Amino acid sequence: MKAPKISLQQGDCLQLLKHIDAESVDLIVADPPYNLGKDYGNNHDLLGFNEYLAFTESWLREAKRVLKPSGSIYVFMGVRFISYLYDAMDQKHGLFFNSWITWHYTQGMGRKIGFSPRHEDILFFTKTEDFEFNLDSIRIPQKYFRARNNMAGANPGDVWQFSHVHYSNPEREEHPTQKPEALIARIILASSNEKSVVLDPFSGSGTTLRVCQQLGRDCIGMELNPAYVEMTERRLAAQFEGYDSFDQRADRVPNDLPKTGMAEPGVTQLELS
Repeated sequence: MKAPKISLQQGDCLQLLKHIDAESVDLIVADPPYNLGKDYGNNHDLLGFNEYLAFTESWLREAKRVLKPSGSIYVFMGVRFISYLYDAMDQKHGLFFNSWITWHYTQGMGRKIGFSPRHEDILFFTKTEDFEFNLDSIRIPQKYFRARNNMAGANPGDVWQFSHVHYSNPEREEHPTQKPEALIARIILASSNEKSVVLDPFSGSGTTLRVCQQLGRDCIGMELNPAYVEMTERRLAAQFEGYDSFDQRADRVPNDLPKTGMAEPGVTQLELS
């Protein structure tokens, strides 16, 4: 397989996106700042309310422009602005809603008053109603054997369980919002093919680029902080030894398997007949 083209650009995505050809990108994976005041080295994620909404409108406008008619966009967002983001994508930019994905994790910020947050949201929209989606690439083993089930695996659903990349994990980078590789891989496998062009306008620690490198997708990353660009370049040059996370359901064996006729999970009903 020919090595994918991995391009990492340093600068403001609002300016860099203008240099991307219209309708040239198959998939956008965007993890913009949530406007919660996090320290990203050379900038702080803290704009005025209306200023942040205007920023969101600006990059979404460019994102829609560069997306192919068959393309998809996934956007990570925290609870404070998720409803505004949905409205911008759905009503203001006329994208087609597909799924509201909940990324659930077991570790997070603790609270003594109120409930501790244990999830983030991912909005999945498409540019048109005719889009790429590869369910067979992301199926997970069935929980139970039933003759009517597709034993090649089940749809993973819209609640995804991946642990954070813990600070003690050797794969952890010096970045405050690093996303798990297996989570990003599910998005890329579902909504692109080999040699597709994937765009990450907020590449951060470089997870999207790293995963595209392994899955044979061309990828364009954009990052404001030059220190994170250097971090990503080191990460791309390092030997790959497996993803830093996984869906715990991936290793399960279906309950109630028949005693004969099915040697292992993943055997289809056609193969049994």
